[in-house]
Amino acid sequence: MRYLTDYKRAVGRGAGRTGTHHHWALTVSAVGLALLIPSFLWIVGSTLGKPQAEVMATFARPFPAIVTALTLAVGMHHFRLGAAVWIDDYLRGTARKAALIAAAVFSYGALATGLFALARIAL
Repeated sequence: MRYLTDYKRAVGRGAGRTGTHHHWALTVSAVGLALLIPSFLWIVGSTLGKPQAEVMATFARPFPAIVTALTLAVGMHHFRLGAAVWIDDYLRGTARKAALIAAAVFSYGALATGLFALARIAL
């Protein structure tokens, strides 16, 4: 028989046993975005107002294309996790399930659309 205190059972686990993992995933994606966003803004800002050929040449280079793709991927992952937190806090039952599915579909759809557009520009 195991004798565990309430504290020992609760360490590192939320009520649903996934809260800590979810929090760490949001924290890691937030740090990733904090590192990626300045580079992404510098790349996009340097192309504003330039002719289309020059913009396409910029995104055809590896570094701008990779930073843009990573920003899209991490940003949409962070959005999906953050939307799930909001949905879990405010919705219940079938509405919760439908909203979680809609948030996932939207985030993956936006990611696919962004990566497709980047591939069209880069190639």
